[in-house]
Amino acid sequence: MFIVLLGAPGSGKGTAGKIIAEDLKLAHISTGDLFRENLKNETELGKEAKQYMDKGELVPDEVTIKMLKERLKANDVANGAVLDGFPRTGVQAISLDNMLAEMDAKVDMALNIDVPFDEIVERIANRRSCRGCGEIYNVVFSPSKVEGVCDKCGGELYQREDQKPEVVENRLKVYSESAEELIKHYENAGILYNAKAGDKHKKTSYDVAKEVEAYINK
Repeated sequence: MFIVLLGAPGSGKGTAGKIIAEDLKLAHISTGDLFRENLKNETELGKEAKQYMDKGELVPDEVTIKMLKERLKANDVANGAVLDGFPRTGVQAISLDNMLAEMDAKVDMALNIDVPFDEIVERIANRRSCRGCGEIYNVVFSPSKVEGVCDKCGGELYQREDQKPEVVENRLKVYSESAEELIKHYENAGILYNAKAGDKHKKTSYDVAKEVEAYINK
């Protein structure tokens, strides 16, 4: 089974995806993790991706597709995967359909997690990341024990460029411009599942994950 996660940056789809993947015994493939690995290793693809990520813009399709294609060859994808962060455009959606078709597979569900944008801006602006291990904290909801210091490795916590309010707002604008086409793609395929979440709806990522699992088990 292959599940695609849709939703704006900061909507909580990463957390929901990890829960779903673990419970359903699927691989969890995060485009963000693929980017970070390439950035850490300073590959050519990583350097190219960073130029766009720092400005809150989408990484070009050809770069992302190359990273994902290699990842889908891994052994842990045998039973399927939860895809977090890909596709983000109609072109990527078609590319994914073609990649999975070569594996005699298909996207079985597109989960769209809908969280109000003003809530997302506040949520991401409060994030801090560890320079050492990449662990993410929230200064309001899940702060480190010692301010500015990572609980896991003792590394320095900082606000990434793509976590600053003005960059987040630009990321949401970019997302909105491409989301409509993407949602329509899966809606037309009859596999779109909409889930409203966030404080306004009193639903956490965990709640969304369990809702989706119950739906799949039916």
